[in-house]
Amino acid sequence: MKLTTTTWVTVDGVMQGLGGAGEDRRGGFERGGWAMPYFDDEAAAFLNGVYQRADAFLFGRRTYEIFAGYWGVMPNPDENPIAAALNTRPKYVASNTLTEPEWADTTVLSGDVAAAIGELKATQTGELQVHGSGGLVRWLFEHRLVDEAVLFVCPVVLGQGTRLFPDSGPDTALDLVDSRSTPRGVTIQVYRPDGRPRYETAAPTPSS
Repeated sequence: MKLTTTTWVTVDGVMQGLGGAGEDRRGGFERGGWAMPYFDDEAAAFLNGVYQRADAFLFGRRTYEIFAGYWGVMPNPDENPIAAALNTRPKYVASNTLTEPEWADTTVLSGDVAAAIGELKATQTGELQVHGSGGLVRWLFEHRLVDEAVLFVCPVVLGQGTRLFPDSGPDTALDLVDSRSTPRGVTIQVYRPDGRPRYETAAPTPSS
């Protein structure tokens, strides 16, 4: 099973509170809703296509609860491609504290989560998607479990908020497999992890 992550980020790498002022106020964050002005028809069409090709979803607990409280209770979910995908396909939550998920077709992965995800990847077919779930995405990269990463980069610098990648952590080379831009300036980049980066020293400029 192929594991892909999809993340909306700013140019300075912030992923916190993209959807609204009250979505995620941790750390005194006050600049929520930054992605909405850039969510045009082309970005929506691409995102809908991502959800429609999913065979299952994987979440961290916080994102799972946000999605369950919004997409999981949406009336007439069949009329929305994202809601339809989320409500009809298996969902997994990486959590050692969630015991009784209320969203149908949800399985909690606890204990040795890396082994559980590795087993899913080895025994299931199709695409396992992670949306949002910043802490989980960082953990998945650290454990080399990501096969593909989609970034929706919005043309804005926030100057505060939780970033997708921390100041220190494992280094990863990325192979760019697709890149496009939308009318409102969102660049959609699709990467595949490609081992560790190569480090080289710039050659001195030859003297004339």
